[in-house]
Amino acid sequence: MKKENTNKELLIIIPAYNEEASISGFLSKLLADESHTYADILVINDASTDNTLSIVQELNIPVISHPYNLGYGTALQTGYKYAVINGYQYIIQIDSDGQHDVCNIQRIYELLTSKEKPDLVIGSRFLKGSQSFPISLTKKIAIAFFSIVIRLTSRQKITDPTSGLQGLNRKVFGYYARFGNFDNSYPDANMLVQMTLLGYRVQECPAIMHRREAGKSMHFGIIEPILYMFIMVFSTLNVFIRHKWHLLAKPTTLPEKTENVKPTKGGIKH
Repeated sequence: MKKENTNKELLIIIPAYNEEASISGFLSKLLADESHTYADILVINDASTDNTLSIVQELNIPVISHPYNLGYGTALQTGYKYAVINGYQYIIQIDSDGQHDVCNIQRIYELLTSKEKPDLVIGSRFLKGSQSFPISLTKKIAIAFFSIVIRLTSRQKITDPTSGLQGLNRKVFGYYARFGNFDNSYPDANMLVQMTLLGYRVQECPAIMHRREAGKSMHFGIIEPILYMFIMVFSTLNVFIRHKWHLLAKPTTLPEKTENVKPTKGGIKH
């Protein structure tokens, strides 16, 4: 099913998996925010086993439901493909757990459409004017480590490489939507390295973030963050090697809109 003709160029995509405790409050804030007047909203339900889907449907927000749990990265790529098919020019991806304040949307959108026209905007909790919550020592080490890795490999300073709050223009999400161009398992600092090496312009902006109110992060605990760091190291090294050997797919220009293409049958529900 394609979107209704709203003539909006911005799509807000929200991956969700078992977020019944927080998604209602977050979506209510989003609907009350001014951003919904100039942006469409799409929730990607990654086969939640709780009431996430019914909550989204009750709020009458468009939702794509995966038949199986495919992971955070695949949920994002589903949103990218939907945006390509329906001719959106910009995407802002935001978490469904309420950690990312909805006020960030306008700031990121203004930067995406500014004279600088960055291809990718990262919401950072470490820039002047940002606001966040205390994070664990393991998380701090991971952020510092990958900031150094990105600086060494791409010579660009990124203060918050693990931030999931991002704005993308059509060139970026169109590239991500293609097979083999996006890490469906762990799309994080490795993707930032890839995009800077390919010549995409990445810029950060201050972000307002809150402590998660319910549930647990995908990097919760002690073992998970350490395992994540090792995976990111090898994933980033893989990107760097592929770039050196000219194995990364080159950026291409997308048409404004792809006709006669629809999401998988039964995949989208309103």
